[in-house]
Amino acid sequence: MKNIDTLANTPLTLPCGVVLKNRLAKSAMSDSLGDGKGNPTHLQMRLYEKWAQGGIGLSIIGEVQVDPRYPEKPGNLTLGPSSDKKGLIELTKRASIKGVHIWPQLGHAGALSHAPISQAKGPSALNIESLHCEGMTVEEIEELPKVYASAASIAKEVGFTGVQIHAGHGFLLSQFLSPLFNLRKDKYGGSIENRSHIILTIIEAVRLVVGPNYPISIKINASDLLEGGLTETDALAHIRLLDKTSLDLIEISGGTYFPGAKSSSDSLSKGVYYKDFAKRAKAITGIPLMLTGGVKNLTDALSLLSGSSLSNSSFSGNDADLVGLARAMVLNPNLANDWFENINQVLDFPRFDSPPKEGITAWYTMRMNAIALDKENDFSPSLTLALDKYLKRDEERSFTWKQEFYKDDSI
Repeated sequence: MKNIDTLANTPLTLPCGVVLKNRLAKSAMSDSLGDGKGNPTHLQMRLYEKWAQGGIGLSIIGEVQVDPRYPEKPGNLTLGPSSDKKGLIELTKRASIKGVHIWPQLGHAGALSHAPISQAKGPSALNIESLHCEGMTVEEIEELPKVYASAASIAKEVGFTGVQIHAGHGFLLSQFLSPLFNLRKDKYGGSIENRSHIILTIIEAVRLVVGPNYPISIKINASDLLEGGLTETDALAHIRLLDKTSLDLIEISGGTYFPGAKSSSDSLSKGVYYKDFAKRAKAITGIPLMLTGGVKNLTDALSLLSGSSLSNSSFSGNDADLVGLARAMVLNPNLANDWFENINQVLDFPRFDSPPKEGITAWYTMRMNAIALDKENDFSPSLTLALDKYLKRDEERSFTWKQEFYKDDSI
């Protein structure tokens, strides 16, 4: 196996011509550090500045909403007419130091929109356990490419160096792909080609507004990990369709936030998630692949990147061209620098016994808050305390969100 310098610290040239300085990426997470009005805060700016200082090549801000009516959480950023462009410019400037790329993950929560501040709508009307949503009209679906393109245009204007379209983890575009969410009988439902149609149209609309030399990526599920959901067979068929587009990067992950669904870490065996799927995907697309999930040490990362040739922008025989790191980057914001120096190769992931619902998510989210405050070394709350603070902050920002986006008190 080649050494760390020729594996993780080798640049990657994307199809549009843009170069990422290395092969380690901070994958999207919902940091919940927005101000409750869809705008960035200084804490959020500091968080992404620290990740940039930590040596990563690409950093993706999770859950940046294209429509404030359907957010994942009230701490999300939005890209729309009311966005604080001055604040966003400061965010992208601080997050892109040292040659780091900073991309927003353009999202729409659809059926999983945060209930206190939305009236959820998805591909089809659903009433399953705690999940209730209306079905979108054809007119509402056909408006989506324009909405995503507008958000991408703002992203480019304020200094984001690329965009990611979120079509994973059970949110709106992932819902279109999943036969569990998508029960439509028109051109947007049924076959995988029909279920992919709106996504392909959005990619085309985004490319039209950002131009040929601006990175566009997408995040997709290898599987929903749900009975009746997206299968790996359909996911591979979807990748074949994506291969015909102008995408620059495909990120592979999996799982969904469907009520009662297990997370990938609960449902999959130890080791890197979806590695076998990535190998099969690599055989059917020339678009660079990023794999996120289960990478807990340097050996895991190198196993994905190992190949027999460095003559091209992608390694020959590898499973992925980029390694996506999420919770690992929360545990150690300086992880990339450490790995390039061959230190702190193995992370000490905390173990939680009988965690409450949302408890682990809350713990990692509140640790991001501590990083932004430069107090991560003093962070040691119980899951219960972290969850209490997390929920209280959401409640406070939900009030602010409704004041900002629902001035007629329609929610």
